[in-house]
Amino acid sequence: MLYTDPNTGRHIHTEPDLPFYRKQKRLVLNLNGRIDPTRLEDYVVLGGYASLAKVLSGMSPEQVIAEVKASGLRGRGGAGFPAGQKWEICRKNVQAAGIGYIVCNADEGDPGAFMDRSVMEGNPHSAIEE
Repeated sequence: MLYTDPNTGRHIHTEPDLPFYRKQKRLVLNLNGRIDPTRLEDYVVLGGYASLAKVLSGMSPEQVIAEVKASGLRGRGGAGFPAGQKWEICRKNVQAAGIGYIVCNADEGDPGAFMDRSVMEGNPHSAIEE
């Protein structure tokens, strides 16, 4: 409601109408505001955990890693490290050590940025699945 198009002087009231957002597709935050983050059922009804169901129905860890590598998925950090490569390294370490842990780092490194906070508050399931 506070944005005014500098070229036309027109007030723009909704986010999808802003030129900056018009060509973007919201992925990570796409369900924020559409689900109750405390209700697993809300997420599942909208297709959440479908990938987990696929994995648990018969894929080997190596098949999962191969699929993630083929997808080109990268981390959300500044370096954009390839997720499949990270998973492969972790898998090898777990095999060597015989034990492994999953850690979700939702640290807010940039004061006032609230990047991970928005994910964790609006759809914590996406931190597990995506």
